Formats: sequence, structure tokens, C-alpha cells
Amino acid sequence: MTTSTTKLKPQKSGIMNTLKEYLIMTIGMCIYSFGWIGCVLPAKSTSGAASGLAIVISTALENTLGWDVKIGTIVLCINVVLLIAAGLILGWNFGIKTIYCIIMLSMSMNVWQDILPTDDFLHIDRFLSMCIGGVITGFGVAIALMQGGSAGGTDIVAMIINKFRAISYGRVIFVLDLLIIASSLTVGFSIDAAIYGYIMTLVFGYTVDMILAGNKQSSQVFIISPKYEEITRALNLELGRGVTLIESEGGYTHNHTKMVMVVCNNRETPAVMKYVKNIDPNAFMTVASVMGVYGQGFQPIKL
Repeated sequence: MTTSTTKLKPQKSGIMNTLKEYLIMTIGMCIYSFGWIGCVLPAKSTSGAASGLAIVISTALENTLGWDVKIGTIVLCINVVLLIAAGLILGWNFGIKTIYCIIMLSMSMNVWQDILPTDDFLHIDRFLSMCIGGVITGFGVAIALMQGGSAGGTDIVAMIINKFRAISYGRVIFVLDLLIIASSLTVGFSIDAAIYGYIMTLVFGYTVDMILAGNKQSSQVFIISPKYEEITRALNLELGRGVTLIESEGGYTHNHTKMVMVVCNNRETPAVMKYVKNIDPNAFMTVASVMGVYGQGFQPIKL
């Protein structure tokens, strides 16, 4: 069996791709902050991450000093301190996307806090409010992560600890979230609020994992058609995907032809089928899910 691989189409304008990434990260941080201010704050509860710690600090300042400091401002201060500490310990090589997400998160939190009512404007059960908050915040963070962004907070702490101890990021973040939620008990939050916070943390993590896993799932498509050259050009030039041509032989006719193989993200599969149908409605095609795809255009190979 011989194979030949077509060249990938040059990517679209780098500027447009960058603008798209930052737009999606902005939307993600706005959604994330809405989940906190619109669902968690009215429920009189908290959760993990820098946002949860910010609620604890804000409550402590209001109870002890009478200061009404906005959540977003505290989130920014926490992340600035963490960024400086990480810069001194790990080096100043943080991505600009992380800094951008931190700024957008802080700003959007303050905006939502000004716009949304302070009471339970959703008029739903406290438990349900925290679950919805977990889904919303998880969705917001996930779409930002898919663009290479990060909300900072406990992620930065995990990086610092990981430099000195061989402890997984997930375990460090989980322990930090537990400590942050437990600290809410010291500033007047009830046991119920802490339990709801733990539940939200689980919902948040599950939502992020599900979205990221779905985004990474890919399909492997095999196409047999006498018009394989047209199909190859369409997938290569229109969809921007590289394809592999595999020498094949019909088991009954013994006709020699070339089979087109293309691997794409699940969301691109309908587009592949559309291109094939437009070129050759009678083409034979199989679509299969693959567990992982590594290399150019997909995930990097990690061992």
C-alpha cells in the first residue's frame, strides 16, 4: 500500500485568527463572570478559584471594616500578586492571553456587579442556582481554554508548587479549592453554603472536562470515488484539511483507484460530507470516531 499526502492550505490571516481568539476569550470571561455574579453571589455562597477567594475576602472586608470592594477588583489584585510571585519564581514567560483573560475577568465581574440586582433575581432554589453557576462558569472557562487562555488564580499557584513538588496540577487545584471553600466558614458563611460550594466545584470541573473532551474528539473519514481528485482539492483548499490518498483495489471489480482519508474535528465532519455530496452523491464514505489525533493541526505528541 502506497500513500501520498497533499500539502496543507496556508492558514487564514494570522491577524483575523488572533482577533477571533481574543473575541472568544472575551466572551468566555464574560460568561464566567456572569456565572459568579449572577448565580453564586445571590446564593450567598462561594466556591474555589481566585473568584471564590475574592468573595471570601470581600465578605471579610465588609464585615470587619465596612468596605464594599467589588469582586472583580479583588480578583485582579489576587492575580497580580500571583503573577508577580510566579514571575520571580518561574520566570517572566507568561502568555499574554492569560494576562488578557485576567483583566477581562476582573472588568466583566465589576460590570456585572453594577448591572445585576444584588438579590436573587433568578428566583430559583439555592442548590439549583449553584449548579447552574457551575455549568455557566465551566462553559465560560472551557471556551477560553480552547483558545489558549486561562483565568489564572489557582492555576498559577499549581504551577509554582509543581516546580518544587511532583504533584499533579489537578490535585493541587482541588486541594486549594477545598481550602478556599473551607475558609468561607471563618467569615460567616454557613455549612450549607460550603457544601453548595463543593457541589459547584464538582459541576464546574465536570462541565470543563466535558466541553474540552468534546472539542478534542475527531473523526476519520474514508472516501472512495472516481472523483477523488476533485474531493481532495475541495477538502484541501476549502476546508483547509490535509488528506491522504491510499492506493486501493475493488474486491469484486478489481478496479484500481485511490481512497481519500481525512481526519478532522467532529464539528468539521458535516462540512466534509457536504463537500463530498456536492461533488459525487454516489461516493462511498465511512466515518469513524478516533480516540486521539496527534501532530500538525491537532494535539501535540506527549509522552
